Amino acid sequence: MSEVLKVIFEVVIGVFLLIYYCIEGFVKAILPGSLFAKDVKGQRVLITGAGSGLGQLMAQQFADLGCIVVLWDVNEKGLKETLELCKQRDAKAYSYTLDLCNRDKVYEVADKVKREVGDIDILINNAGIVTGKNLLNCPDNLIVKTMDVNALCHFWTVKSFLPSMLSRNHGHIVTIASAAGFTGTSGLIDYCTSKFAAVGFDESLRNELFAMGKDGVKTTVVCPIYISTGMFTGAKTRFSALTPMLTPDYVVSKIVNAILTNQEMLIVPRSMYISYALKGLLPIKFALKLSKFVGGTSSMDQFQGHGKKD
Repeated sequence: MSEVLKVIFEVVIGVFLLIYYCIEGFVKAILPGSLFAKDVKGQRVLITGAGSGLGQLMAQQFADLGCIVVLWDVNEKGLKETLELCKQRDAKAYSYTLDLCNRDKVYEVADKVKREVGDIDILINNAGIVTGKNLLNCPDNLIVKTMDVNALCHFWTVKSFLPSMLSRNHGHIVTIASAAGFTGTSGLIDYCTSKFAAVGFDESLRNELFAMGKDGVKTTVVCPIYISTGMFTGAKTRFSALTPMLTPDYVVSKIVNAILTNQEMLIVPRSMYISYALKGLLPIKFALKLSKFVGGTSSMDQFQGHGKKD
């Protein structure tokens, strides 16, 4: 009987917690994020893929917040540019050129960072690539590279910097995934697979931290739709004129705010939360018809990617 009462008590507490967390989420959604923002001044922030796009913009934002910025990228020229932009903001900044596909190199450079800069407080796994090819047209080596950069390297970076976060019960792991991490898209099968993996990585890591009682180590996963960084040049849906690609500045402002407020999941734009919620409710056959209606099945037909004119 005592066990039954215990279960009933836990259920009642669970209902109250559900109501509390819903109210908390609603309040945070309507009030300025600055009211809940944590102070990150002086903290060490490591950003992969910092040589361009979102990574470069995030580096500047954290430099402005007084952080010590650590920049990783395979693009040496872009890395130097980001480093200079951070130093122009009077921020301490360090850059390291490396290929994230090389696991041993990731561990080697991570050890170098710990010696030269110190323990990392905020790790942002941002680096990403896209091939934009159908499964049978995508070379094996590109599939492997997509998985390495978009998913597998998260294991190596987190394994490198998480131990010190756990010992201090302080830190933040940020996973830049994609809306393609919960919605499969034609012409993006390797990309979607890698982003599904990234979303699953974040969710599993959050559960591990909860099980360990490490409430001071936070995680955030970011799932935006197409962003006008050049990565998805040519991609469009049926209603692209009404819902144009997101601007990098807008997305980065949302990401930084999510990190500062310890938001567990950020989906951009906000309307995509509806799609995320409906996925588990809609019949699969209807979801396929809906995808075709909005242009999801043909969105990559005119894909060009980086370095090509529209």
